[in-house]
Amino acid sequence: MSTTTTTDQIHDLGARWVAAELAADVDTLETMVTDDFRLVGPFGFVLDKGQWLERYRSGDFATSAMTWHDVDVRQYGDAVVTIGTQTQEAAYRGAPSNGGFRITHVFVHRGDRWLIAGMHLSPTAPMGPPAGAPRSA
Repeated sequence: MSTTTTTDQIHDLGARWVAAELAADVDTLETMVTDDFRLVGPFGFVLDKGQWLERYRSGDFATSAMTWHDVDVRQYGDAVVTIGTQTQEAAYRGAPSNGGFRITHVFVHRGDRWLIAGMHLSPTAPMGPPAGAPRSA
């Protein structure tokens, strides 16, 4: 009997995802996501699974450092939503894509494992929210 919790499984999958991104390991990344995977990038663009993987396959996107931390895991049956922070040093076609991002993942349970169904990144504001943004209580 396994004593591994869903949170442990998600953190493990997240660590393997980061390692695969750092290694540009397209074969591993492909096995970690659903066929209908979508990524919403920090500037609003949307990539499907093929487009997301092609960035690494082509060499257009290179990640030299990445961490996934401060992750909150919430389970809803066969789905998990996480909100965390991704810090990276990367480049797209040689242009820096460095920074800190708030990242939301959607994971789904298929068979005996969790898969990533979606990611959404937003740049973190270095000086706080923009003027006029609602303040938390």
